[in-house]
Amino acid sequence: MDSFLRAAYEEAQKGENEGGIPIGSVLVIDGQIVGRGHNQRVQKGSVILHAEMSALENAGRLSPSTYQNSVLYTTLSPCKMCSGAILLYKIPRVVIGENQNFQGNEGYLIQNNVRVDVLNDQDCIGMMEAFIQNNPQLWFEDIGEDSKDKDC
Repeated sequence: MDSFLRAAYEEAQKGENEGGIPIGSVLVIDGQIVGRGHNQRVQKGSVILHAEMSALENAGRLSPSTYQNSVLYTTLSPCKMCSGAILLYKIPRVVIGENQNFQGNEGYLIQNNVRVDVLNDQDCIGMMEAFIQNNPQLWFEDIGEDSKDKDC
């Protein structure tokens, strides 16, 4: 695991240790982390604080050209909302820790000229797999699905 994905993974662990969903993300510009975050929907009662949104928020206001020279690392494939933010700010590359537990909107990103690298890191897969198994209702809430129709 490279250092940037490791930082995103550590953010995911923070989220889980806080009682939230273990997804982490970092925004990297010129080889430096400028924003880091983890999913905080549970902790803050937020509807939008997915890991990617949190990392962007914590990076603060940046110029459009700065985003266009960045890389977003995330432990899990980004959802529609987070993919929209990636496209809005024209982030050219997303490195995804894993997409085995959730296949987000990678195709949409690729169609819009975002380079998507899926690493399928075993640590990321295992952490998310265990969380989903132990917290199915919370997981389905996070991805906007009703768990009553699922085998929980």
